[in-house]
Order: sequence, then C-alpha cells, then structure tokens
Amino acid sequence: MKTYLITGGAGFIGTNLCERLVADGMRVIVVDNLVAGNAERLPQEVEFHAFDVCDTEMLAKTMEGVDVVVHLAALPRVQFSIEEPQEAQRVNLDGTLSVLEAMRRAHVPRIVYAASSAAYGDQDVSPLSETLPPQPKSPYAFHKYAGELMLALWNELHGIETVALRFFNVYGPHLDPDGAYALVIGRFLKLRKEGKPLTITGDGEQTRDFVHVRDVVDAIVRAGTNLHVGKGDVFNVGTGSEVSINALANMIGGTIEYVPARIEPRHTCADTTRIHAALGWSPTVGFDEGITELKTIFHIA
Repeated sequence: MKTYLITGGAGFIGTNLCERLVADGMRVIVVDNLVAGNAERLPQEVEFHAFDVCDTEMLAKTMEGVDVVVHLAALPRVQFSIEEPQEAQRVNLDGTLSVLEAMRRAHVPRIVYAASSAAYGDQDVSPLSETLPPQPKSPYAFHKYAGELMLALWNELHGIETVALRFFNVYGPHLDPDGAYALVIGRFLKLRKEGKPLTITGDGEQTRDFVHVRDVVDAIVRAGTNLHVGKGDVFNVGTGSEVSINALANMIGGTIEYVPARIEPRHTCADTTRIHAALGWSPTVGFDEGITELKTIFHIA
C-alpha cells in the first residue's frame, strides 16, 4: 500500500483521484485550503488537512512517510490570472516551489504535477506535441510551464522523480459549474438547467480537446507508479480529437448567445504518442458518452 499526498485534492480532479486511489486500497492524504474545494465530497477514508500549500513547514510535516505527491493545487483559470496576476502567481508558482521544497525536506521520492496545455499558446501545427516550444499567452500558462522547468531542475539537483502531465480540457463528475471562471462545460450545463442562453465567447469556432476526468486520473496513477519515467518527463493528457464550442453547445442544447472574444488559444488538440509509448495510456471515455453522463447528473433531458 502506497501513501499518496494530493495538494488541491478536494477539487474537481482531486476528488475523482481520491475515489480511484481509495478503491485501489491506497492511503490518501489531502491538503487543500478549500478556496475552491469541497472536503465533504471526499471518501471517508481520506485523511484531510486544511491549510495553504504555500505553508512549506506544515506541508513537510504532513509529507512524512509519503511515497507520491500529486500536485493539483492551483488557481486554474486563465482570465483570473490576467486580472489577479500576483495572487495567481503566489498559488501557482510559489505553491509549486513550496511543494518541491517540502518534498526535499521530507524525502518524498516522486511527484506528479498538473501541468497545462495552456503552455502551448497558439501554434502553427496540430496536434500539439511535447517537442513544440511553449508560447504562453497568459500568466496562468506561464506559471504552469515554469512549474515544469522547476520540477526538472529539482530532479537534477535533488534526485526527486518528477512527471508533469499537460492536461487538456478536463471534464466529468464533480466539475464545478459555478463562479465567473467556471469551465465551459460546467457553465453550459448550469445555464441549460436554469433555462438561460449558453453564452459563447467569440464566434464559437474555437476548438478544444476535451478529456474525461477518469482518463486523467488513470494517467496520474500510471505516472505515479511507472518506474521507467520520472526524470523531468512531460506528457500530454488529451484525446487527440477537437470539438468546437458551437458543437458542444449544440450537444447540451438550448439557445445560444454570443459575447465578445477573450484572450485564449484558438485551437487545442493533443498529440498523445509520447504518453502512450511511455505509460501505455490511451483515453477510453468517448465525448458523447461523457456528455450524456453529465447531462444525466445535471438532470438535463
């Protein structure tokens, strides 16, 4: 039985990961300041600690005896990072430094880091492979890419095994539909349930690679246990397929309202060749299946 510590573990991805690890018989510790998380959704077997990830001393104490850290804690919104860059950097970048330093002090051997496809920015080619030079278009994207570099450096300096997973657009059970920075699928579901128009930024022809959270969790588990990776490795976690925001809105149903465009990459689509070769990972949940599941959860016909 391995012991996992998950930062931001009371959030969307973290809750799903906790359910998987508990089902697998693992010991799970969660650290979350509950700014965006909800500890009440966590399995009762989880050991929960409510404090900020930037508290390095407390983090190091909590990490004693831990085998794998999964670092999910972040303020994961592009627009928020543009409007509140200092707070976003404190959590996203200083928080990652705090986690790595706590690991060094507590002698934790491995970390799996939630990186982001936002690091790619706009590219002239598709799908997006890990060999492309990152071109961040927001402070959030910069923070996530800088975190990857930090992990690789801590691997070189201190021997910590590091794996960064560049998540594309994650969706599925436990997603948060509320707030100004809610992800598009959750926001659309909430608006549809309330009988309001689905608001689309720009022309709606921007595309995203939507990957189901169960597949994301499987990638995290594989990255945390595979002995052949860990030397600053970076992997895409996506499906290799694109869906336009217009098409997504039509799948969810209801009326549509267009609002001004915002700063964001135009298209994202993952090249998953590298993660398939290294971890044997491939997505298993089809987009139609995933959206149907969510419409059932939200009681949308």
